[in-house]
Amino acid sequence: MEKRQLGQTDMQVTVLGFGGAEIGFEGAAEETVARLLNSALDAGLNVIDTGECYEGSEELIGKTASHRRDEYYLFTKCGHPRGVGTEDWSPASLLESIERSLRRLRTDHLDLIQLHTCSESVLRKGDAIAALRTAREKGYTRYIGYSGDSLAAKYAVECGAFDTLQTSINIAEQEPLELTLPLAREREMGVIAKRPIANVAWKEQHKPIDSYHHTYWQRLSKLKYEFIHQLPLEESVARALRFTLSVPGVHTAIVGTTKPERWRQNAKMIEAGLLSEREFAAIQERWEEIAPPTWIGQT
Repeated sequence: MEKRQLGQTDMQVTVLGFGGAEIGFEGAAEETVARLLNSALDAGLNVIDTGECYEGSEELIGKTASHRRDEYYLFTKCGHPRGVGTEDWSPASLLESIERSLRRLRTDHLDLIQLHTCSESVLRKGDAIAALRTAREKGYTRYIGYSGDSLAAKYAVECGAFDTLQTSINIAEQEPLELTLPLAREREMGVIAKRPIANVAWKEQHKPIDSYHHTYWQRLSKLKYEFIHQLPLEESVARALRFTLSVPGVHTAIVGTTKPERWRQNAKMIEAGLLSEREFAAIQERWEEIAPPTWIGQT
């Protein structure tokens, strides 16, 4: 699998990484996660990204993959210590959370710790950033990053405090192409694309039941990309994923799943490489034609 250097870090990351949200929120069985992660590592994947608030995700990763810790880069996030919907950006809470993540993940260090969708005002205050720097000084993590979108992500890039930016980039989420990525490239930040296949929100002909998918489904209903309607589902997903990986400055795309067989399928999707200039331009131009300014980043 192709690898790219993650900004100015020393990490050569595979263009596909594993996102740990689904295994936590969907309550995947330990045996399933063991088969999933070990098959992904066997296939060459070397990025595992999770978060403290993804229910049991960190524990599952620790139980099933810690014995292969030297084969992958381990990323997690902090700021929601009591689950999704809670926030605590105090330095004491952040450091306590990072220490807990290390125990859950059964490791003595992270490769990357990320502030998880905190606001621009929290970033400007500086205490949360200082806590991550302390974590780095203590040896808890090698690098620090910000995970989020829109104006907060823009400030995270501008402030110069972070090694990496994780932000939503896909066929239904192109705000970063102008708002954050040009400066991130200039400053040689590592860029991690989340939601790289737009949750495959077009896979059903009707509006998805899960509200998490509604925004992208509504956007795609207006964007009406030809390839979504012309290609079989697997091929349209591959085109969408290749679009994200073709965006200048993107180093790795985080894809989540609870299905052990999915990783080899995902890897096969990108065998064709980047989109042609014509294919990429068609998707970008359609966005520029249809998307209003209110279509901002989805956290």
